[in-house]
Amino acid sequence: MAAQAARAQSASGLLSIGQVLELLQHDFNDLSPSKLRFLEEQGLITPERTKSGYRKFSQAHIERLRLILTLQREHYLPLKVIAEVLVDLDEGRDPVIPGAARRNASSILAPRRLLSRDELQRLTGAGARFIGEAIAAGLLPAAEVFPHDCIAEVQALMRLADQGLTPRHLRAMRVAAERDAELIAQALQAKGARRGSPGTVEDSLVLAELLETVRSGLLKRRLGR
Repeated sequence: MAAQAARAQSASGLLSIGQVLELLQHDFNDLSPSKLRFLEEQGLITPERTKSGYRKFSQAHIERLRLILTLQREHYLPLKVIAEVLVDLDEGRDPVIPGAARRNASSILAPRRLLSRDELQRLTGAGARFIGEAIAAGLLPAAEVFPHDCIAEVQALMRLADQGLTPRHLRAMRVAAERDAELIAQALQAKGARRGSPGTVEDSLVLAELLETVRSGLLKRRLGR
């Protein structure tokens, strides 16, 4: 029943207060529900609300919280100054942290702690067997630690499984992804040969997004026939 509850809470890709605490207390052991509510009252973070009034947090909220808590603990900044840093970020700037030697806010936002398998299961409500099946199908990395992006991926896999599309049915997606990655590598290699410099990670991500747009359009048209 606990797994089903966690699954229902995170099906939308949003996390409850309890899940946020599980995710961040490893790095910020003084974090509590009351502190989260206090930061909200101060206007530093604005979680979404369900119709019943429950707070829900996105990945962007998590990273914002990580920044706020780091600025408090490591840079001893008062909330007023932290609020100014957040305003700069919200307006598209990358502010230098007051009192920090040439350290920008993005240097805190960039690193994201990896999740253990147990954490991934708790945050998604997925069972150990389901995670194992996803790994066996090549849909998740064969490892004991996972990037944060895997939370949304596991949630999507669980919702697909509810519709009868289990991880074993999706093995071909791994093959297709490998083929796309090879195609992108070839394109960047050719581009680098013309320009005399190798393509960047950003270049590869742009190509990946373009391929995904084309693939989505093809699939939608196919389903519409």
